[in-house]
Amino acid sequence: MAKIELKQPIVEEISAHIKDAASVVVVDYRGITVAEDTDLRKQLREAGVVYKVYKNTMMTRAFAGTEFEGLTASLEGTNAIAISKDDATAPARVLAKFAKGCKALEIKAGVVEGVVYDAKGMAEIANIPSREELLSKFLGSIQSPITNFARVLNQIAEKGGADACEAAAPAAEEATAE
Repeated sequence: MAKIELKQPIVEEISAHIKDAASVVVVDYRGITVAEDTDLRKQLREAGVVYKVYKNTMMTRAFAGTEFEGLTASLEGTNAIAISKDDATAPARVLAKFAKGCKALEIKAGVVEGVVYDAKGMAEIANIPSREELLSKFLGSIQSPITNFARVLNQIAEKGGADACEAAAPAAEEATAE
């Protein structure tokens, strides 16, 4: 069998992984221990991220003609790719968090929703909270005014309802008239 026939399934596998990917991050894993690599893979798997090590030439062929073609410039040395189809910031977030404790791991570049970022750009993306965190903050900010309004209405009801409000209104008018 020719070498190209042996390599074609690997290129097709990479292409299948990146086909509908929201983000792809290239990392240099040189110097990482087996225990650290196992821990990193576990964290990425829990976040729904595919983490694979491929030859640079295979990744270059798979990236050709796609939105991830800009990553080929960073494919030098020992590289791995982290791919997420759902959460665009998950690979960068998990890798950056892990890299703080493991200096051997280095984020080189990435593509998030069609835009190519260098290492600095990926560090900024890593600071973006997950979609679930953003939604919970948003819902909390919507819920807060409603909760406060309900408390005020409850306090008015406890003090005597609308009669207490009507009695307080003339007293407030007299105070402003003076």
